[in-house]
Amino acid sequence: MARLLGRVRRQFVLVAIFAAFINLLVLAGPLFMLQVYDRVLPARSLPTLINLFLLVAFLFTMMGVIDWARGRLLARIGADHQRGLERRVFDAAIIDATINTQERSSNNALRDLEIVQRYYASPVAAAVFDLPWTPLYLGVLFVFHPWLGALAFAGGATLILLSLATQFITRGRMEETTQLENKARYLGNDFLRQIETVVSLGMRESGFKRWQAARHESMDNAIRATDLSGSFHASMRALRMLLQTSMLALGAYLVLQGELSAGAMIAASILMGRSLAPVELAVGGWTQWQRATVARDRLAALLGAHPPEQKGTEWVSPKARLAVEDITVRPANSDRAAIEMISFSLEPGEALGVIGPLGAGKSVLARSLCNFAHPSSGTIRLDEVPLDQYDRDNLGRLIGYLPQSVTFFPGTVAENIARLDLAPDMDRVIAAAKRAGAHQMILKMPAGYDTPIEFEGASLSDRQRQLVALSRALYHDPILLILDEPNLLLGGDAGACLHTMLSDLKARGGAAIVMTNSPGALAECERILVLDHGAQRALGARDDVLKRMIASATKARVVPRADSAA
Repeated sequence: MARLLGRVRRQFVLVAIFAAFINLLVLAGPLFMLQVYDRVLPARSLPTLINLFLLVAFLFTMMGVIDWARGRLLARIGADHQRGLERRVFDAAIIDATINTQERSSNNALRDLEIVQRYYASPVAAAVFDLPWTPLYLGVLFVFHPWLGALAFAGGATLILLSLATQFITRGRMEETTQLENKARYLGNDFLRQIETVVSLGMRESGFKRWQAARHESMDNAIRATDLSGSFHASMRALRMLLQTSMLALGAYLVLQGELSAGAMIAASILMGRSLAPVELAVGGWTQWQRATVARDRLAALLGAHPPEQKGTEWVSPKARLAVEDITVRPANSDRAAIEMISFSLEPGEALGVIGPLGAGKSVLARSLCNFAHPSSGTIRLDEVPLDQYDRDNLGRLIGYLPQSVTFFPGTVAENIARLDLAPDMDRVIAAAKRAGAHQMILKMPAGYDTPIEFEGASLSDRQRQLVALSRALYHDPILLILDEPNLLLGGDAGACLHTMLSDLKARGGAAIVMTNSPGALAECERILVLDHGAQRALGARDDVLKRMIASATKARVVPRADSAA
């Protein structure tokens, strides 16, 4: 972030130069009033008034043009700031989400980047460049009369102290309000995302009450923070008006004492208002500045915690040779390992079935093999190369993954199968759909491959979702295919297509791993890995392992009967 700001240093210098011209041209107004009251009116000179007016009109026009240019430049600095950081922030947010799966702090990263970008385009950012010119106006007031300068200095100092007190007192409340707002928003999004469950199980009322409680807590806290900051802002606005009136009254007193001219009295009042305007604008935009500061700090923490990833090697044609060596996966903020000391190997042309009861760790193993859930110990190698040495996108093309919980993104069926490629290769899309057994099903949709997928695929049945997701997994013709509970693909024509697809994959030198407890899904698996509570219980040829499991289950049922007979 510091390097990025360093690259736009010249633009900031130009903004500062613009601010200098703007603030110098502002003096044209008070000087015009000074000349009108002290020269034009006593001399009753109309040509002088016309010439002065034309000059001031030209100067104010130039000031408006420069101010417009400054605003455009600040807006582009904000846009450049976002363009320069968006890749890093996006990658860091993804890395943070893969590590802190139970936390949602990374979800705010892209919004934080937008908050910072909007700050640069706001009037508050321009006011920051105007604030250093306040001493110039105070100096001119001191030239008019020391009392005028002293009054302006005391008033400005009081406003600054009040603004600092506002920041000190309201900062904690604003951060708490932001956290509560995020909590309520996430809760509402969760209910909408799981609308089928909410409606089907009659959870609408209880869900509403939970969201309402969270939203009201956030709203009440925001109201208290707004009331507190609003009292400071109202006090500062009233003080500013009082100071300007006091300046006019003091100027009138000095005129009556013969120590000041009438023109200087009016000019001093105008200068007083101009000197305090940046302070008032900064105070009025304090909330926006505070949000931008908090967002910048969060971005700095996120980027500091996740340095740029070293781009891995793009292996063009590795073999489907997988070696898993004593891997243990321990979720973040958990003392218990999800899977522990798992080892097996897979050769080209083989398929491995992974079975086990609910909570055995099958899905965790699947995510680990996709380099999503990183092992805390052990190594996973693809063609003798550790997974973390592959380029992430390259690895995603080499490994096809069908997750247990299927999700989609806004777009057409073809775009989702093509993994959101901006220009999907339709030949490859159709080929992948045919291999998955989804081609005919897609053609029956209203617009075929151009059918838009609604929110997370809500318009598709569960089986259709798995077929489209399997097509997506096959889009890049992977060498390794990982299927996590493909049970909905086992019936009818889809089941035959699944077996044909796995057989074809193995014949072409690929390999597959199928996480399932369905016997039908194990037909193409030569070997079976048995997991139980994250531990490896058995590994071997499919028929041998199944025979041992059947014999063990039979023995477990027979022994109690013998004991009861005895």
